[in-house]
Amino acid sequence: MSDTSSARESRPPLVVGPGPGNRGPAARIEKARNVRGTLRRLLAYLKPYKWTLAGVFALVIVSSTLDLLGPYLMGLAIDRFVAGRDVAGLLRIALGMLGVYLLAWLSEVIQNAVMVKTAQRAVQTLRRELFEHLQTLSLRFFDQHPHGDLMSRLTNDLTAISSLLSQNVTQLLSGLFSLAGIVVMMFAINFWLALASMIVLPLMLGVVGFVGKRTRRGFREYQMRLGQLNGQLEEMFSGQRIIIAFGQEAGTLADFDQINEAVRAVGIKAQTYGTLVPPLMGILSNANIAVIAGLGGWMALRGLVSVGAIASFYTYSRNFARPLRQLGDLYNQIQAALAGAERVFELIDEQPELTDAPDAVGLEDVAGEVVFDHVDFAYTPGVPVIKDMSLRAAPGQTVALVGPTGAGKTTMINLLTRFYDIEDGAITVDGRDIRAVQKASLRRQLGIVLQDTFLFSTTVMENIRYGRLDATDEEVIAAAKMANADQFIRRLPQGYQTELSERGSNLSQGQRQLLAIARAVLADPGILILDEATSSVDTRTEVQIQEALLRLMTGRTSFVIAHRLSTIRGADQILVINDGEIIERGDHAALLAQGGFYHDLYMSQFRRRPEGATDSPSSS
Repeated sequence: MSDTSSARESRPPLVVGPGPGNRGPAARIEKARNVRGTLRRLLAYLKPYKWTLAGVFALVIVSSTLDLLGPYLMGLAIDRFVAGRDVAGLLRIALGMLGVYLLAWLSEVIQNAVMVKTAQRAVQTLRRELFEHLQTLSLRFFDQHPHGDLMSRLTNDLTAISSLLSQNVTQLLSGLFSLAGIVVMMFAINFWLALASMIVLPLMLGVVGFVGKRTRRGFREYQMRLGQLNGQLEEMFSGQRIIIAFGQEAGTLADFDQINEAVRAVGIKAQTYGTLVPPLMGILSNANIAVIAGLGGWMALRGLVSVGAIASFYTYSRNFARPLRQLGDLYNQIQAALAGAERVFELIDEQPELTDAPDAVGLEDVAGEVVFDHVDFAYTPGVPVIKDMSLRAAPGQTVALVGPTGAGKTTMINLLTRFYDIEDGAITVDGRDIRAVQKASLRRQLGIVLQDTFLFSTTVMENIRYGRLDATDEEVIAAAKMANADQFIRRLPQGYQTELSERGSNLSQGQRQLLAIARAVLADPGILILDEATSSVDTRTEVQIQEALLRLMTGRTSFVIAHRLSTIRGADQILVINDGEIIERGDHAALLAQGGFYHDLYMSQFRRRPEGATDSPSSS
């Protein structure tokens, strides 16, 4: 991995507490591998609301029971009041039926409102657990997983889960209870008619089981392809300037079309399986009605059953098909939600690569001594990047790291910040192995200023305050003044309250660097890391940045990565890195006198300096 990969680490280290990881509501449940396991694990997030859910379930029973009462009253009206020509009785029972259906509707409204509120709380918990768990994962995880796919899991998949818990759960309960109640009422009215109705039930269940397995598989692949599409879109938006500059609009469109076509093909497959269920259910339910009409009519002609009983039975039979069709309609949503839930739980089950030791202690008020003791490291097993590296930075000392791209300079910083763990050797701060201290406390002692500064889409004030969230406005302004940023900030339209666009693109590169320095000033770290902090800016801005950096570095141990060697001539110690090893070390004058790698590198830069430059080898 080359040093240029440091751009992805442009955001200062987040100070977060240990996320719940597998300590959430579903901690004791095995990783979901099937529908039953995933659904059981998902419903565990509703456990804190069990009494509310009990009330919802009671309302489901009430509404379903009232729905079952309607057809019975209709049959009673036909046999007792229509046949007896009792108009008053017919009016009373009609009003009773109206009241029954109104109460059923009211209970459904209440249960849906309560369930939506409860489900959103559960999804909020799941969303927070997922986001908090992501904060505990290492950079290696984010290097290996497309950001668009992670975004899709946090948005699309959680939206599908939200729909499942908010609506589909109550619909599923209502449908199952209605089915059971209808079967009981049908057998209570007439055993033989009920038995005839059950002929098509195995076929219905077979259709649901056969299609359901393929639907879930299709929706899981669809969600995965959708994540790839989101990744492509995110990359396109982030790199739009480069796409336009190199005229690659057509090529980008071709790549998008390829992924979009894959999403379309998988979507058709998943949706096709999903849409098979409702029409098949409709055909089977209509066949069931035909059986009931034929057998019921034959029995009525022979006086084996009353007309009112046949009317009630016919209504129950139609209602029997309704929850089955409803369950068929729910299949698309349920399968998509379960596929999304599996993808979410895969992230929650991802074990953090870097964790605090059980006896880890806090690192406070460091003097700044940093030691690499025979350190080895490889991003990929068998491909070493750092080889038996040893160095010591005394408190308050400035250590410059120089060398060609890919030599391992940024990797050293990644190891010091413990973004990755070393394979062998030890790294100590003030004599303490960094693996024996809490990561959060270590990173609080580190201030990082990178070449590619990351700024958030909020105010200038809040971007600087990110260095220390409890800082007052006065402390933020004082840090900006120390970083030479106050003057340009006050010229912005709203000064410190100016809203920055994404990644601070409405500021120049130099202005973004000054804000990053102000952020580091506010953090007041014991150890400072500067990774190409002055490259890519003009000479005048470089002077401002250098002045701010000198003030920031005073009294702090500083590690400076620089390709522009003129900026590190005053370093106490210069380490020349090549192929993961320190090949030369010393101060600027000593390394020049050696006439080695550093001398050749410095002289090559001197020869490329523009006409009129004042630096010269002799003056150094």
